[in-house]
Amino acid sequence: MKKNLIGAAVAAIAASFATAASAQSSVTLYGVLDVGMTFVNNVATGAPAGQPQKGSFRGLTSGNLQESRWGLRGSEDLGGGMKAIFTVESGFSVNNGQSNDSGATFGRQAWVGMQSGFGTITLGKQFDSVVDYLGPLSAAGTWGGTYFGHVGGNDNLNSDFSIANSIKYQSLNYAGLTFSGLYGFSNNANGFADNRAYSFGAGYTNGPLKLGAAYMQANGVNSTTNGAVTGEQFTNTFGFGPATGQRQRTFGAGAAHSIEAMTFGGVWTQSRLDNTALESGSLVINNYEVNGRYLLTPALALGAAYTFSTAKASGYGKSTDTVKYHQFGVQLDYALSKRTDFHVEGVAQIGSGGAEGFYPTAAIANYNNSFGASSSSRQVLVNTGIRHRF
Repeated sequence: MKKNLIGAAVAAIAASFATAASAQSSVTLYGVLDVGMTFVNNVATGAPAGQPQKGSFRGLTSGNLQESRWGLRGSEDLGGGMKAIFTVESGFSVNNGQSNDSGATFGRQAWVGMQSGFGTITLGKQFDSVVDYLGPLSAAGTWGGTYFGHVGGNDNLNSDFSIANSIKYQSLNYAGLTFSGLYGFSNNANGFADNRAYSFGAGYTNGPLKLGAAYMQANGVNSTTNGAVTGEQFTNTFGFGPATGQRQRTFGAGAAHSIEAMTFGGVWTQSRLDNTALESGSLVINNYEVNGRYLLTPALALGAAYTFSTAKASGYGKSTDTVKYHQFGVQLDYALSKRTDFHVEGVAQIGSGGAEGFYPTAAIANYNNSFGASSSSRQVLVNTGIRHRF
């Protein structure tokens, strides 16, 4: 009898230790499934942008509010206020099951790091400070999603790409103030600066008020296949064609405020493209956005945003004239539950100005160039779909 009691006590103690150990670490599976019907007019069909040959896109598209994705995140309590943390995340298309990240298993994010009383340090492929601090102040980075991004997605506020080979520091929250810095290595033995990136930013939150500012620079984009930033980003937006070796810089500031059922905000960003290896020249894009969202009922929200963008090119054989863009977006979103919602939205973009081959070709932001460039300076998109988060 005594042996049985001792055995039972040992088993109970072992079970309690196992429970405590499991409570100190966790792994969470999460994701977003976003798919719907999309119509886009004035899509170029085999002719250069600006030519009369055009058609309309009608199809099933994924990632209309958020890029469809799945991921794993986890943490382990190391004691003394320290934690080991990680996240791996893969983007894909719901309509065909294909990867959105050129075949990469975890093309959106893949990082591991440490969290302590001094802040958080993470290493891997991760988003920069522009995405972290300016995205949440814009329509594209919050309720509006993908198509509310600025012309051609030039400033990446809809988190279209992340920085590889990067080390990132994220501060603690000091009475509402936070800041971060990131450095992405080129991983090139013959050229340390050939394709590197760096970013920094800060934000302040005080109740319903949010402020943010950030900067990101990528040198020699596409110079190496294993660099910090690969992909064309916005080099094709204005008809310049793919360029290797250019420098991209994006910076800006913004604010948002909530009053009961209403949230409104504004953000300014500037994107600069220069130092291309093809020929000397530069492209400067300024984006000025105002946005607002109102809860008509606890489940039904109405959002609207307006962005005025200007783009000026010098060199490239282009005119130095400035082209202008007006973008209007409206969205109605109905929450079927806490994790599932249905939406209807429309985005219209109107361009004007330009000369000598530098024309305001419309370019509504979208993942993976799903419907291609516009055939004119105007374009309209209408989308309706469903999103489920788990």
